[in-house]
Amino acid sequence: MKTIVLGVTGSIAAYKAADLTSRLVKLGYDLRVVMTRNAAEFVTPLTFQTLSRNPVTLSVFDEKESWHPGHIDLADRASLLLVAPATANVIAKLACGIADDALTSIALAVAAPVLIAPAMNGKMWLHPSTQDNVGRLRARGVEFIGPEEGLLACGYEGIGRLWSVEEIAARVNAILA
Repeated sequence: MKTIVLGVTGSIAAYKAADLTSRLVKLGYDLRVVMTRNAAEFVTPLTFQTLSRNPVTLSVFDEKESWHPGHIDLADRASLLLVAPATANVIAKLACGIADDALTSIALAVAAPVLIAPAMNGKMWLHPSTQDNVGRLRARGVEFIGPEEGLLACGYEGIGRLWSVEEIAARVNAILA
């Protein structure tokens, strides 16, 4: 069974990650959810724990199953690191190698492929800093899916919506096939 580490960040689209979790578990993946503290403001860890059937990691200090640091264990077990939704903040941290929480620490230690599904206001997505960070990550082999255009939670119409859950799951299947 392949293990997916799903990073959920502090975007209003975090609720869609619950549907993504359910779909990926139904497809037979061992899903390990890692949430940022901001993500937990939108959806509770209990939701992801129930859907994934695994404990949810919120901090590098959460994993206490063995002597092995939990974030390193998750990085080692990952067949794929999927960040969905990914905020501009987390994309910037990943591009700069900042490891100040569980998700970014795992990302810095993971050897598996990385797939990022951004979700944010269109102005944030199109900002030169965000685009530079995306370019830096792509140059390192990180793959992006989305964002797509549509009505955004902030009321604007444009690019920034999380890619459809069905298509993210399909891309995950293609990467792990």
